[in-house]
Amino acid sequence: LGMSKSQGCFGYPLSIFFIVANEFCERFSYYGMRGILILYFTNFFSWDDNMSTAIYHTFVALCYLTPILGALIADSWLGKFKTIVSLSIVYTIGQAVISVSSINDLTDHNHDGTPDSLPVHVALSMIGLALIALGTGGIKPCVSAFGGDQFEEGQEKRRNRFFSMFYLAINAGSLLSTIITPMLRVQQCGIHSKQACYPLAFGVPAALMAVSLIVFILGSGMYKKFQPQGNIMGKVARCIHFAIKNRFRHRSKAFPKREHWLDWAKEKYDERLISQIKMVMRVMFLYIPLPMFWALFDQQGSRWTLQAATMSGKIGALEIQPDQMQTVNAILIVIMVPIFDAVLYPLIAKCGLNFTSLKKMTVGMFLASLAFVVAAIVQVEIDKTLPVFPNGNEIQIKVLNIGNTTMNISLPGEMVTLDSLSQTNAYMTFDVNKLTSINISSPGSPVTAVTDDFKQGQRHTLLVWAPNHYRVVNVEKGKGGTVVFCFRFVNTFNELITVTMSGKIYANVSSNNASNYQFFPSGVKGFTISSTEIPPQCQPNFNTFYLEFGSAYTYLVRRKNGSCPDVQSFEDISANTVNMALQIPQYFLLTCGEVVFSVTGLEFSYSQAPSNMKSVLQAGWLLTVAIGNIIVLIVAGAGQFSKQWAEYILFAALLLVVCIIFAIMARFYTYINPAEIEAQFDEDEKKKSLENSNPYIMSGANSQTEM
Repeated sequence: LGMSKSQGCFGYPLSIFFIVANEFCERFSYYGMRGILILYFTNFFSWDDNMSTAIYHTFVALCYLTPILGALIADSWLGKFKTIVSLSIVYTIGQAVISVSSINDLTDHNHDGTPDSLPVHVALSMIGLALIALGTGGIKPCVSAFGGDQFEEGQEKRRNRFFSMFYLAINAGSLLSTIITPMLRVQQCGIHSKQACYPLAFGVPAALMAVSLIVFILGSGMYKKFQPQGNIMGKVARCIHFAIKNRFRHRSKAFPKREHWLDWAKEKYDERLISQIKMVMRVMFLYIPLPMFWALFDQQGSRWTLQAATMSGKIGALEIQPDQMQTVNAILIVIMVPIFDAVLYPLIAKCGLNFTSLKKMTVGMFLASLAFVVAAIVQVEIDKTLPVFPNGNEIQIKVLNIGNTTMNISLPGEMVTLDSLSQTNAYMTFDVNKLTSINISSPGSPVTAVTDDFKQGQRHTLLVWAPNHYRVVNVEKGKGGTVVFCFRFVNTFNELITVTMSGKIYANVSSNNASNYQFFPSGVKGFTISSTEIPPQCQPNFNTFYLEFGSAYTYLVRRKNGSCPDVQSFEDISANTVNMALQIPQYFLLTCGEVVFSVTGLEFSYSQAPSNMKSVLQAGWLLTVAIGNIIVLIVAGAGQFSKQWAEYILFAALLLVVCIIFAIMARFYTYINPAEIEAQFDEDEKKKSLENSNPYIMSGANSQTEM
């Protein structure tokens, strides 16, 4: 140990670099996994947006509730070092489990590209997420404090610089991972059928978590490790509990009122502890409105990512994935923090304005509220371009003529004439109850009535190829929008055909029938058609044109000149047109809000808390994040808005109201200097000990302190 103190680098303890590297890997692991989580829910599990958002925010809330547990374990039982090591092991296992949960071939026994028992995957991923929440939350309060422990007295300046490096490591980790993991996700991988590569996208964060653990353990010999200090949170809770109990016991008029309700704990606890808890309680009271900010802030990973999924990712030559938009926040943080510190705050001070911590936080809330107004405006633009699916008791029908003759189709209220190999431009919407007969005919042949029980709330394609030959194909609600486009084939051959398209198989599509849609990442795709009917000299390989986000197509496979196969494409859903770049203003506003709110809030809490209560306040701060995510659950669950923009406006309005309440609370807050109060106690104690050792000191001083 004597040696380790002399081991240093640029005047910093060498152990610090292990801690910063560990934090970088851990944050990379966490944000990488969390970034793709919402799309994993919607694409892999096929959950709807509301269900996915609910599970996502439940997970984030858990991640911010478990720090209290981590702090308790570290303070009263294992100490920081052992807590970090043991919970990191739990964390690594959790990351590995969620990676395994996303392996398609785990339950895909018939190799058709879809898992045969989804519940297995869901159960595994939920176990993984629970372990991750315990791990990441549990080590959160320990790592930064453990880093702070490595400095000697008198190294305050270096310690502050360490916290800056630490914050930079967090942002560098999150920035890199939100760029890299979506790239891994869109790769195609799989044993029997090629799928979006979630196992790799979750696997890399898992590997980095293992690296983070190893790096941390490697530095073990150099760390200064302190024994657990005893559970300060428990002490605070017991003191508050005693004060309340005591107050209720002495309710009658016979007992004089005390200045503060905590003063009722004086019978059992010393004044210093009581005054420290008072300082903490005053800050905690200000925390009450804060969760509303986090409710908006954490929707970047859920609602805003789902919003990006309905947009076009082409920016110049680049194609951005929806889950990569979250990097805008990380990039802007790295740019904005120095700008605010070095340029903006000094400018405001020069103008003679007293821009206090609480005023900054109020501005931060206001900016986040504005960001959601902007998000709502963008949503209105997107809604104009999205396909309209049938509601409740409506159905939608599109007619596709795959025969060689012109066909007439009479639908309620309109007559459609379709040439060979053509389709109606759009889906036509009908009320199920008012849907009278649909008839098909061609010149010189009898009329055939279409009998089919159309399923309400669904889209249908009516395939017609001869006067009395038709087939109604149900269209699953195309997940046009979520990062992919979808594709199906219609077979006009007499025999079965099988189509293989970039690793996915459309097996045995029967004659005059349509396959199901399958989903692909954007780009140009090659496909191969195989059938016993195709002569050997024919070319069975084809390429699609460039396919964009959110579009859906039907490819008609037919004979060219009576023998070789040929394909003709029909657009079912047009590609997303609103560009993702339109999300940048809302990210900019939210990030500016984060800089003035989050960074300031932490500094404020630190400056207003006594030294031994920092961990209690840290836990309180993280608790506001957890409650914020629970608010999203309640609002998104209870709201059930038919329009997404209305939900954004509701959140913006709620935060604006809270912002005004907070501004009023802040007006009545008086700033204190905990160090001065502590020093006062030290002085009083010195006096007391002097008096005790020398009872002949003039009693005047004594009587004054009693007053």
